[in-house]
Order: sequence, then C-alpha cells, then structure tokens
Amino acid sequence: MSSDNRFVEQIKGINGLDKIILREVRGCSAEVYLYGGQVTSWKNEHREELLFVSSKAIFKPPKAIRGGIPICFPQFGIGPLDRHGFARNRLWTIDKDPPPFQTSSSHRAFVDLILKQTEEEVKTWPHSYEFRLRITLGPAGDLMLTSRIRNTNTDGKSFTFAFAYNTYFNVTDISEVRVEGLETLDYLDNLRDRERFTEQGDAITFESEVDKVYLSTPTKIAILDHERKRTFVLRKDGLPDAVVWNPWDKKAKTMSDLGDGDYKHMLCVEAACIEKPITLKPGEEWKGRQELSVVPSSYCSGQLDPRIALNF
Repeated sequence: MSSDNRFVEQIKGINGLDKIILREVRGCSAEVYLYGGQVTSWKNEHREELLFVSSKAIFKPPKAIRGGIPICFPQFGIGPLDRHGFARNRLWTIDKDPPPFQTSSSHRAFVDLILKQTEEEVKTWPHSYEFRLRITLGPAGDLMLTSRIRNTNTDGKSFTFAFAYNTYFNVTDISEVRVEGLETLDYLDNLRDRERFTEQGDAITFESEVDKVYLSTPTKIAILDHERKRTFVLRKDGLPDAVVWNPWDKKAKTMSDLGDGDYKHMLCVEAACIEKPITLKPGEEWKGRQELSVVPSSYCSGQLDPRIALNF
C-alpha cells in the first residue's frame, strides 16, 4: 500500500471495522473494507456516490455487506458453500509484498489485499490458494479492480471456481435505466431454473425482477441512468459472463438487509465467470479485471469497440 496518506489512508469504519480510503486530487474517492475486501463507496469529483449500499446493510461479520462490490469466490449461486462463496465474508489483509502489476505511474491511490486459505475452510473447500486483489482509483476517477488467483496446492490437485465482481450501481430510478451491450446474447435465467434464452430487443430495460447470466459478453457494457443523464461504463477482461440482477419489490421485502424501496435505486451488473468455471493446476494463476468509469449520457455504447480487450 502506498504510504502517502494524501492518497491512501487506513481508518476505522462502521462497527470498528478497518477500512481504506483512496483519494485523488480532483476530489474523487473510494472506500474499501478489509472485511470482504469490499469496495463500499466510489464518489466522483462532485462527491456524488456512484455505488449503492443498502440502507439496512449489516457491517458485522459473518454477514456479507449488502451493496458496493462484493467479491464472489469460489462459488456463485447454489452449491456446497455459502451462496456466493466465502471471499465476501472473510477478513482480508493488506498485501505487503505484491507481485508487480502493470499500473500507470500516475495511479497513486491504490491498495493491495490478499486472502489465503484458513483452517476453517479446509473442511468445505480443501484447497490452498492466494487471492490477490488490487483496487485502484485513477486520477480521472476510474475505479479498477484486478484479481489474481493462484493455486498453491502442494498435493498436486487442481481446483475449479466461479467468480464475480458483484457491483451494485447507484441509479436514480430503475424504471428509467437501460443496459447496452448485452442485446441479442444468450443468457441463463435464474428465475426459470437457469434455462437458456436469447435476449430480444435493442437494449435491456426493467419493469420486474430480473436475475440473468449473460454469456460470451463483450468487454464493454454501458448502464445508462436517464434521469441523472449519466452512463456507467464497465470494462472487463478475463470475465466472459455478465450477471444482471434487481430483486424488485416483492423479493426486496423478503430481504432483511435491504430496504423495501431500495430496489428502485440499485442495479447489479456483474463481470463474472460462471457458465464455464476456471480450473487451475498447482502453480497456475488466473487474472480477472474490471474497470468502472462514468461519462455523460450523450454517450452511446456503439462508440466503443468491444473487440479491444483490456491490457494488464
């Protein structure tokens, strides 16, 4: 972690949990809790909050924090582990000796975190791993998350995992939001037993509960918030799928850590690898990256070439 506290500062957050504050000179900021390795705030230079965190979020282990960017690993959805794995329920540590990342020298606001196997996990997921996470706030306010997961098993065994950056975007009114970049793609519908369908129409809009895993998605996706006249741009690499989720009113009322009306002001669009999980042999490493930025809503996603991948 950078030692210059003009850009990086460690303080106590809600309920005494440790958090890191990243700042850039233009006034943008991000907050990262060591619990969950989770980004819980991302503000632009006007101090406007760009991520959604539930009004009823519980900042108390072992409950996951509802909102921000939870890390889903090594499971997404139903399986033998907690619903979205254990990374979002674990206490991460600051990585004192990270491997070199290709990061622009102008990026001074960043933190390196690391998660390793614990004795408790051995019973449910008996694999040795190193999960390194770099969270970077760029000078223009872009938020970048880079994950590196390495198999450190000494017994010769491979392991397989799913992954998602479960990003909660803060939107003005979900009924006035549309998502571009996923039209005409196949998706698995979690509301219909993961049955496979093909998306119809020229953009995705919202008028009821949605829980879909889009497959073979482009490297860039746009989330347009018409009422606020701004567009979130999500760029990703190493993450072929994209989850789109909003619980809508009935489901929201069943969730103890979500306010009844919170669904109107949130949309999850998640860079993910779910349909075809990743398998690592001992010594192998996987990388997955997500970059978030905000532009005025005159933007059209067609202006970005989805064939241009991110460079690490």
